[in-house]
Amino acid sequence: MREAVARDIERHRKVTVDPADVIIVPGGKVTMFFAVLALGEPGAEIIYPNPGFPIYESVIKFTGATPVPMPLHEDKGFAFSAEEVLSLITPSTRLIILNSPANPTGGAVPRAEMDRLAEGLLAHPHVAIMSDEIYCRMLYDGREHVSLLEYEDLRDRVILLDGWSKTYAMTGWRMGYGVWPKSMVEPVTRLAINCNSCVNAATQYAGIAALDGPQDAVGEMVKAFDERRKVILRELNQIPGFRCVEPGGAFYAFPNIEGTGLKSMELQNRLLNEAGVAIISGTSFGAQGEGYVRFSYANSTENILKAMSRIRACLSR
Repeated sequence: MREAVARDIERHRKVTVDPADVIIVPGGKVTMFFAVLALGEPGAEIIYPNPGFPIYESVIKFTGATPVPMPLHEDKGFAFSAEEVLSLITPSTRLIILNSPANPTGGAVPRAEMDRLAEGLLAHPHVAIMSDEIYCRMLYDGREHVSLLEYEDLRDRVILLDGWSKTYAMTGWRMGYGVWPKSMVEPVTRLAINCNSCVNAATQYAGIAALDGPQDAVGEMVKAFDERRKVILRELNQIPGFRCVEPGGAFYAFPNIEGTGLKSMELQNRLLNEAGVAIISGTSFGAQGEGYVRFSYANSTENILKAMSRIRACLSR
């Protein structure tokens, strides 16, 4: 399995990794949990995206470390600013968590911004980086995925997170992987042995087949997501009180709903209870998510259009 992962990284990221640096775990969350557990403790600071995947902040607090939010801004397409990230680093910073393409915003960071960040990080050798690239194959309009593994000067402190759940729609199989700095492989392997032992063998064989087999299904899925992305973007921007920037990756739209006069949680509950449409309040992804809600377009175009019609009817009342 580790050899299959190394082959896949070379195919899609054009980077060579040692299979011995790969740790297979039951799901993407395990890599982020181990990374934060290894580097977080009272007195340490960990920078994380906000709005961002809720587990980042939750696990940081669990370790006793101080969560330091990295604000993501609508006017930048929810891509981080390298200058802003670097300004948050202090002598207590242990880890920076990055996520591109991102959940919940769909934001994708361009190469120029990643280059600036990588260059700036050279001045902070005490800081590790966990790059959550679980949506790396889901990009639109010719956007390029930029992996932090590409930056050779950072390789000894980059933790790559990826897995099968998004690219291959294998969520229920519970399988992910981390590519770790060599200095962390042995202690994190011990952590895995004591925590979850291993991923079951049948699932690992399925994972090898997914990586080494035909990739046509991935392209077809991303093409379908792109079509739905265009539909949901058009529809959301026609709802009074909504405005939505174009998501560059993943399968989420993150519209600004301030024009409705409702708070994010209030709109979430109202649409669920009155329209039968399930969305997630932006505040579920951090304080910076107020004024936004998350839609997933991993559903049929028919259901997306039905949901938009129900939302318009609900808000018109």
